[in-house]
Amino acid sequence: MKNLYKILGLFLIASIVLVACEDYIEVEPQVENSEGYFNTEEDYNNALIGAYDLLHSTYLNVMLGEIASDNTLAGGESATDVIGIQEVDDMIHTPVNQQLRDIWSWMFAGVNRANYFLEFKDKIDFNGKDVMIGEAQFLRAYYYFELVKWFGDVPLAVDKRILFGDQFEIDRTPKAQVYAQIEADLIAAAAVLPAVQAEVGRATKGAAQALLGKAYLYQNKFDEAAAVLDNLISTGPYDLVADYATIFEEAGENNIESVFEVQYSELEGAGFGCLQCSEGNVAVGFQGIRAYVGPEFSSGFSFSVPVQDAYDAFEPGDLRRDVAILDIDAWATATGATFGTGYEHTGYFNRKYIPRKRSASAQGDRNLTNPNNYRAIRFADVLLMAAEAHNRKSSPDDTKALMYLNRVRERAFGGPGNNLTSTGSTLTENIWNERRVELVGEGHRFFDLVRTGKAAQAIPGFQAGKHELFPIPLIEIQLAGNRWDQNPGY
Repeated sequence: MKNLYKILGLFLIASIVLVACEDYIEVEPQVENSEGYFNTEEDYNNALIGAYDLLHSTYLNVMLGEIASDNTLAGGESATDVIGIQEVDDMIHTPVNQQLRDIWSWMFAGVNRANYFLEFKDKIDFNGKDVMIGEAQFLRAYYYFELVKWFGDVPLAVDKRILFGDQFEIDRTPKAQVYAQIEADLIAAAAVLPAVQAEVGRATKGAAQALLGKAYLYQNKFDEAAAVLDNLISTGPYDLVADYATIFEEAGENNIESVFEVQYSELEGAGFGCLQCSEGNVAVGFQGIRAYVGPEFSSGFSFSVPVQDAYDAFEPGDLRRDVAILDIDAWATATGATFGTGYEHTGYFNRKYIPRKRSASAQGDRNLTNPNNYRAIRFADVLLMAAEAHNRKSSPDDTKALMYLNRVRERAFGGPGNNLTSTGSTLTENIWNERRVELVGEGHRFFDLVRTGKAAQAIPGFQAGKHELFPIPLIEIQLAGNRWDQNPGY
């Protein structure tokens, strides 16, 4: 359901973590125990919904994952429009970057909410609690995976909240240990979660398996990734949607290809003072066409504009190109639409995640409360991860890798006429190229370039040995009594 995730006042206190604000001295006391809570099944469910709620804020992770890569430019109104986004695009970001600070704070808020549930998981018993525990473990793994991708070594807490003051005692944990906890959480979650949930948007067995396979892939554990992804592919219940053009429209939400999807709605808006408070997908409005008047779409702030190289990465005849990337000049010529141009205008927009026309009854700021769900893990991504894992594992199976790769390509070209037959390192490159065009605009590109060692040659300004990770926000280091080392190069 679109309103699965809702903001609960109790958890706004429970989620404060290594507070990154200048007035941190005035933080309210936190709940230290569960004496007045976790006494009913409803309490546990509300706590779990509070943990889901931080998924809304991952819109920033997705948008910056494209902007940091070679897929898009920052865009916006000017070179100083949201300066932190511009800095990431130009690879000149520093430890005082506001957007990186937001990602750190919001992802740790998600960790803390999941840990709040798990801290008191044994207080009472009721039917179905094991599934709820699995959901909380999945969410903790999801948030920690984001933190490791962005920052490397991060403080690790298991089944307990990081309360204000704990930062003086807790150290950054080596990312290998954080990955080990992510793996443990996802293995445990996959063992108890159902294949299909009664309420759309909740984590499933397949979501846990897919994220586990991804975590293995990011660690170059290709044998393990191949095994878990094979199991997911063979047992379902997922498949590719026949028509790629339908995936990112409202009618295509939560379809058979969606392994895990972040649910957004237009019911509750937010302002620029609290973007994470929006129940809508903030990135959609940010990526919209500036001053647009015309059919199908509505206007936005023209951030994250695709570059010519991303558009040209599609092979002739690839049906995905015009679904993924909107050529605004061609569109205007065909429809009579008008539009404005912003900073770094390329003529292209991320068609997957730009605002669609909405009903007159829609609530909230139309630029900040778009209801477009984020397809966090698609089955096509699973197939391509499995293809890579089989191609790169200790005893490669290029036959199976090609089967998975060509399954994606057959949809892209409307049949088997463009199937590949390559092997070895050539096949590896083919799979990586396929990931770019299949998943363009979905936030994966920067991290794919980093984990495959391609970032320095693909991203202007990228410095090897530095930009693989983003800096720990300076305020977090200061709040920890300057006990933490900064990431190299910052």
